[in-house]
Amino acid sequence: MRGTRLLAIVAAVALAGGCTTLASSAAGSGAAGSGPFDRASSDRAWVKTSFIALPVTAGGKTWTTAGELREPLIDPAEARARPAVVIVHGSGGVDSRGGAYAEALNRAGFVTLEIDLWAARGVASPADRPKAVAETLPDAFAALAFLSTRPGVDAGRVGIMGFSWGGVVSMLSASRAANQTHGRPGLAFAAHAPLYPVCWVYNRVPGYEFADLTGAPVLLQAGAGDLYDDPDSCEKLGASLPEPARSTVTVITYAGATHAWDRREPDITANDPFSHKGAGGEVPFHYDASVTRRSTEAVVAFFGRVLGRP
Repeated sequence: MRGTRLLAIVAAVALAGGCTTLASSAAGSGAAGSGPFDRASSDRAWVKTSFIALPVTAGGKTWTTAGELREPLIDPAEARARPAVVIVHGSGGVDSRGGAYAEALNRAGFVTLEIDLWAARGVASPADRPKAVAETLPDAFAALAFLSTRPGVDAGRVGIMGFSWGGVVSMLSASRAANQTHGRPGLAFAAHAPLYPVCWVYNRVPGYEFADLTGAPVLLQAGAGDLYDDPDSCEKLGASLPEPARSTVTVITYAGATHAWDRREPDITANDPFSHKGAGGEVPFHYDASVTRRSTEAVVAFFGRVLGRP
């Protein structure tokens, strides 16, 4: 009897403790800073995310490019047309970079649209990518056209940014030639923010002309340790431009930063025929948290200054 009674007491205490724990957890489920289960830990709580299909037509061909549209939620009473930014990935496809910059821009109130150039083309690796970046310009201008008709987006305040391959797209979309070929009359990107866009190639390789520009501001960010270029390739490109193009381009070079300094995946060494100023060879991709913070802040500040704060 004594043993039975003792077991009953222990069970009662255990059950009471369990109930206390459950009650405490339930009470704290909405507390700020409670970790990954906190209400504020999901950006979906304050950003409406839609996966869209963009019809693209160029050169007699039509295809569908996928995209992730992110629209920060706002009070309907304060709703008005907002600026937006198109985000274009690098050779490896959509990765951590686009999402990180999108979140930073969304927190500042910008609508973002990250497009996937590779899904429609069946690109599974950098070796499968198109021969020239210009082949993917129609996708960027299709994204611009889509945003220009999106309720709540100001068609005159749409910018573009990108990484490596996407950085080249961001650069070329600033040229008058690209706008005349792929754009719509009266519709153009209002700001361009390329990151490490392989600066040696411009005005040297056919199809990469960058001199006759639309006049929209360009913020070019590069790393001095990027082995696609010389440490000062991007600065030399900026200085070599004729006026008025030169006055629209701002170059920031980060000491020691490699290509893809903001790529959060494990570091890698890529082998690319475009590296080493076209000689080809290996290029390290090394993540740098400090430079990533600075480049992200620069992007948000740039678009805020040029496109206006939402």
